Amino acid sequence: MNFDLSEEHRAFADAVRRFAQDKLAPGALERAHSRQYPWDVAAMLAEQGLLGIAFDEADGGQGGTLMHAVLAIQEVALACPKSADIVQAGNFGPIRTFVEYASADQKARFLPGLLAGTRLIALGMSEPDAGSAVTELKTSATEDGDGYLINGSKVFSTHSPEADLFLVYVRFGPGVNGIGSVLVERGTPGFSVGAPSSFMSGEQWSQLYFEHCRIPRANVLLGEGGFKRQISGFNVERLGNASRSLALGRYAFNAAREHALGRKQFGRALCEFQGIQWKFAEMAVKLDAAQLLLYRAALEGEHGLPSAQSTAMAKLACNQAGWDVANEALQVMGAMGYSQEMLIEYCVRRTRGWMIAGGSIEVLKNRIAEGVFGRTFSQRAASAT
Repeated sequence: MNFDLSEEHRAFADAVRRFAQDKLAPGALERAHSRQYPWDVAAMLAEQGLLGIAFDEADGGQGGTLMHAVLAIQEVALACPKSADIVQAGNFGPIRTFVEYASADQKARFLPGLLAGTRLIALGMSEPDAGSAVTELKTSATEDGDGYLINGSKVFSTHSPEADLFLVYVRFGPGVNGIGSVLVERGTPGFSVGAPSSFMSGEQWSQLYFEHCRIPRANVLLGEGGFKRQISGFNVERLGNASRSLALGRYAFNAAREHALGRKQFGRALCEFQGIQWKFAEMAVKLDAAQLLLYRAALEGEHGLPSAQSTAMAKLACNQAGWDVANEALQVMGAMGYSQEMLIEYCVRRTRGWMIAGGSIEVLKNRIAEGVFGRTFSQRAASAT
């Protein structure tokens, strides 16, 4: 079996690498420490054709594949870690679910701006009492004439301070089959965005409040019974998360490798100490093993959606490898790695968050175990009899 990228994939990656090193590497440190959404980068990425990579050309996309999108995230992240977030926002996450299930009218209204990098979509999924147990969400959609009234709140929504369109998971009725999703635009009466709060990574999020927020029926993305379809699309989001985790681990690895080659202590280069050599050997194995699982999942989704099993395994491996490698790279670089003069500590903070976002590593292990045994394992407490 050939594990190498195809000639076409290598050519695409090379082109993205040249662009990223030329246009995005300058200013990478300042960009990472800024809390402002880099709209200028979004415009450059759109012009370069790096938003909507795997979307149909009929929808305004590039007609590429998931592998192309994964390669784009990796190459951009190796030049500018923060800019990889924009590639993620334009290819994975809520925009991918939107493209998968939106009507022609919805695409015509929202997609041109999203793919031009002038608009931004955020996901309203987690709630104060519904995190990993997302099916316990309470935000409701109640029929009201030719529309719906939305009531509830959402937390931990990436890009919520800047987004102007929100894909919101709501409950149309009881049970899992009662869950679907709607599109809510910023400024809609009854919808408000709270003051920004910060994650450890420096990213900001705002709580979303819906108080008798009325939306037209045309803004329903997936109605009652749509939850399982949404989650199948959510599997693709995990590949974006996994790609960034792995890429930031590799960014830190590369920086630490250069440091170990050039830095001398006790009259010897750091790379000449066996303790340092073993660290790099272990890091290299983790990165390459996770890379293979990521590519397997991406290739599985070349002509559809990848399976929940392969995406769970890829995300788990990449989350763990990204965090472990970034953390070890910081240790190798000592005070310089811990300093904000370099992006190593930024990579540590970011990779740690991705072990929680998009499905925690514990939830992923549960999902993988279900695949191993060919059955589901409920995590809910037994109901009283």
